[in-house]
Amino acid sequence: MPENNKLAFATRAVHSGYDSADSHGALNPPIYMTSTFCFDSVEQGAERFSGESPGHFYGRISNPTQDILEKRLADLEEGEAGLATASGMGAISSTFWTIVSPGDHVLVDKTIYGCTFSFMEHGLKKFGIEVTYADFTNHSELAAALKSNTKVVYFESPVNPSMRVLDIAAISVLTKSHNTDIQVIIDNTYCTPALQRPLTMGADIVVHSATKYLGGHGDLIAGAVVGRAEVIQQIRLFGLKDMTGAVISPINAFLILRGIKTLQLRMERHCQNTHVIAQLLDQHPAVGKVFYPGLKTDVGHDLATRQMDGFGGMIAFELKEGFEGATNMLNRLKLIKRAVSLGDTETLIQHPASMTHSTYTPEQQAEHRISRSLVRISAGLESVADIVADLEQALLEG
Repeated sequence: MPENNKLAFATRAVHSGYDSADSHGALNPPIYMTSTFCFDSVEQGAERFSGESPGHFYGRISNPTQDILEKRLADLEEGEAGLATASGMGAISSTFWTIVSPGDHVLVDKTIYGCTFSFMEHGLKKFGIEVTYADFTNHSELAAALKSNTKVVYFESPVNPSMRVLDIAAISVLTKSHNTDIQVIIDNTYCTPALQRPLTMGADIVVHSATKYLGGHGDLIAGAVVGRAEVIQQIRLFGLKDMTGAVISPINAFLILRGIKTLQLRMERHCQNTHVIAQLLDQHPAVGKVFYPGLKTDVGHDLATRQMDGFGGMIAFELKEGFEGATNMLNRLKLIKRAVSLGDTETLIQHPASMTHSTYTPEQQAEHRISRSLVRISAGLESVADIVADLEQALLEG
């Protein structure tokens, strides 16, 4: 046991939140397949509904399997409490519907995941919430964009799909110097807590698409929120219970727990493979530019070195031949799978402008640096020699 009594990340990823003695010695936690829970008395039921006593009372609010997952995620993100949801967008929407009200202002980095962008543009704005965008790498622009009614500052790092690295600590300090009540929310899907823990850098809330690296095997859809216990409870009882109903299934909670056990090992391999792929692309004559913070020439390299425990499993790059070159290259691949999502054991490749970020208009894509020649790769766990060979044949063919 370490002197500070805090076990290492990999150990906590296997053990945190679960004691086999509580489940007849079962090594893995049980899957509680129940929609409701029985009470010993009317009084006990009333106390659970009012929050006066702990315990589960309905599956839309909590479940014992889910509870273990939430405790483990909170531990790994170094937050007070966690909430598991049915999807990443369920996590994001449940959080926002809890925190913001008509008349509030939300400040967002200029590039985010396409469905999150659509939620901002077609969801929040529809209900009287002001949403504006700024380049969060430009702290003067960020400061100038903050308003008296700003309620949330929201961003990703690294950014999907452009791979810009944003300074979490600096953005948090700048935001809080304007108004300590503003909630700094960051999507940590790309890194996971294995590589980056934003709450330790000043962020208030972390959201995840647990579909990706946390689950890790492309066989489920889920999300998560981690933050202060009081805020998470509000999101659970209002944003999740009443507004979205984005309730995770007990089986998916179990599968994510299983995935998290190997999270650090998988992230190490993802990072190793990605670095080799990035070096190949950076030197290839068909490639115009590579966006990956692990390259020393990348504008975000120094910040990523300080802020992250590895450079992640994602790469974006532009083909010199533009949209046609990108399309032809993707269609020639034999091993690498043409598919959206990321963080799976398989290497996945996609065209953001026509797929994940097609919710942006062509003008918005140009403004947000999502070019028609941009390609995104999620490096899998296959032999990197085989991944590289497939890329080389796809890039070199006529």
